[in-house]
Amino acid sequence: MQQVTLAQPGKFVMDDVPAPVVSRGQALVRTHRIGVCGTDLHAFAGRQPFFSYPRVLGHELGVEVVEVDDNDRGIVPGDRCAVEPYLACGTCIACRRGKPNCCEKIRVLGVHIDGGMRTMFTLPVEKLHKSDKLSFDQLALIETLGIGAHAVERAAVAAQETALVIGAGPIGMSVIQSLQATGASVIVADINDRRLSFCQHHLGIKHTINRQDLQFEHRLRDATGGDLPTLVMDATGHPQSMAGTFDIVAHGGRIVLVGLFQGTLSFDDPNFHKRELTLLASRNATPDTFPRLIRQMETGEIDTSPWITRRLMINDVPQQFASLAGDAELVKAMITVG
Repeated sequence: MQQVTLAQPGKFVMDDVPAPVVSRGQALVRTHRIGVCGTDLHAFAGRQPFFSYPRVLGHELGVEVVEVDDNDRGIVPGDRCAVEPYLACGTCIACRRGKPNCCEKIRVLGVHIDGGMRTMFTLPVEKLHKSDKLSFDQLALIETLGIGAHAVERAAVAAQETALVIGAGPIGMSVIQSLQATGASVIVADINDRRLSFCQHHLGIKHTINRQDLQFEHRLRDATGGDLPTLVMDATGHPQSMAGTFDIVAHGGRIVLVGLFQGTLSFDDPNFHKRELTLLASRNATPDTFPRLIRQMETGEIDTSPWITRRLMINDVPQQFASLAGDAELVKAMITVG
């Protein structure tokens, strides 16, 4: 079967490898779609935290069940599924408290262990979330949506609250759509005017602001009726943007850092205390987020149809993947396998 491995930063290698063997408690799945996210692009560039080479990428996956051990979840061969790519230990304090998404010993497919950029692979059957209605494209986007949904869960959004989302890439869009589902008033900032226009036309965002605008705070206050937003969610993974959130959130407000980077983040402590801010990190998603998002997509409450703006076949990855990083109009790339 085909397997594409990121051998080192900037270099993919395609190999023909034996098909895996199913063991007890696992399922053998055929990969149909692989979403490309910032993690993959950063790994390709050599800038991804918690990463080692060589590695088979691929954690945003739409798969078909080929073979499965007996299970109590009703998963059978032929089922179309989204993949929950987080493998937790089940025994650490985070796991015991119902937070396997930040397990002390977590292993994420395509990051810590090999992922789905291959024809077939095996994984624990409980990591499969099926749908009889969604396409493989939609199923491959569930994990991305889960990142935003979990971040919004962390934010504990109040009714009619005004929230600013910084970063209008796929993770930012997942945050936006989950915020919209809460009834929050959403403002979006980015440095890319094309992405801001996309949010206006495809996600229905009324107020968008270029983060590099010298009058940014003035425009932000105009959009909120004079106040700063009580919730700021940063999905950029850029240290300057993340540090800047402390200056554009209302007194008594909350900051949720969704993106991450390799390095140390610093902020002005008097300003932090003066505003009595709440600072939250968000990582991955919890297991119950996946079926909820599948239901929301099945009913049309969440629509990802405008997201995919670039497609690759798996055979094209070694030669064409590098071009994704330089694609100014890229929203979401999707890789087809088989």
